Amino acid sequence: ALAFTLVFVAFLLLMVGLQFWLALRQIRHVAANSHRVPDEFAGRITLQAHQRAAAYTAARQRLTIVRAAASAALLLALTLLGGLQWIADQLQPWLGSGLAFQIGIVVAVTLLLTLIDWPFDWYSQFSIEQSFGFNRMTPRMFVTDAAKSLLLGAVLGLPLVALVLWLMQSAGTLWWLYAWLAWLAFNLLILVLYPTLIAPLFNKFEPLSDPSLAQRIQSLLDRTGFTSRGVFVMDGSRRSAHGNAYFTGLGRAKRIVFFDTLVERLLPQEIEAVLAHELGHFKLRHVTKRLLFSFAASLAFLALLGWLVEQPWFYVGLGVEPLSAAGSISHGMALVLFILVLPVFTFVLAPLGSLLSRKHEFEADAFAARHSQADDLVAALVKLYEDNASTLTPDPL
Repeated sequence: ALAFTLVFVAFLLLMVGLQFWLALRQIRHVAANSHRVPDEFAGRITLQAHQRAAAYTAARQRLTIVRAAASAALLLALTLLGGLQWIADQLQPWLGSGLAFQIGIVVAVTLLLTLIDWPFDWYSQFSIEQSFGFNRMTPRMFVTDAAKSLLLGAVLGLPLVALVLWLMQSAGTLWWLYAWLAWLAFNLLILVLYPTLIAPLFNKFEPLSDPSLAQRIQSLLDRTGFTSRGVFVMDGSRRSAHGNAYFTGLGRAKRIVFFDTLVERLLPQEIEAVLAHELGHFKLRHVTKRLLFSFAASLAFLALLGWLVEQPWFYVGLGVEPLSAAGSISHGMALVLFILVLPVFTFVLAPLGSLLSRKHEFEADAFAARHSQADDLVAALVKLYEDNASTLTPDPL
């Protein structure tokens, strides 16, 4: 148990140290290159916009540093300093040692993490986003969104958590395989429900009203052999000035969604080029590959948890008792511990994900250049960089 504690602390220090180091490098590099616009963009981006992007990047990175420090402190408080054990000790007299107790641990920790995260979200929205002119959200809307998210998480998440914990208790040594099948079904269900039931809880979606733009988009869809359930414009401007576009849904139920801010800012041919890039992700099966990778990784992690549940050092090494007061394994504690500490050990693999993401983005750009005008994609991306205050000079590392 002591050896595992030391390994955990070492990986936690490595994760936080890397986050701090990379954020500070980014801040310094962006500041050092803020005095002039890179030559490739000199005719397109003003020095004022370039310096605004540098200041915005630095502000967000500073928040990243504070958030990383707070997350690490909270993780230590919950594990090695006894926070999780204290929560379990408080819940057990009320809920006993059965399934209700196991669910209670997961719910209590989830609520705690959510509540601690809200002040950072508030500061990001009403300080950083506000000061750079991006925020259009009111405090009331922020609170309403947070309440909706919490309620939606309870409605969708509680049955899944209850099912997984029941399987851990009742389904024998292969519970992790059955839990993975449940997780698979849950994710596919969310993909189906999201466009028509979940997303409209937060935003309004209206069919694209510009007939010439709709015709241009339909022509692109025909050229690329893509079918969808329609093109919609989302009222993203209610919350933010940032612009974006995305696909949602599964199979033939796919929807194309543009933020209204993007439709207002880009020319029709530029919107077509942005859409061609997104179509590239589908046609080159990037979305399918990422889903399959996600499902494979979740299977491996659940199998790992299936083994760790039976190892006393896993619990003791992280500051909790392996058995409940009734003498049975605390599956709720095992699940919470695993979810909390897994990012600490997988953080060092993040560059592999970034490498794959960059490869896919370049491939989607090439697809867009083949099926629309490359110059239009360039113009659109430069506008999006400027409008979103994305730095043109990130630290190479």
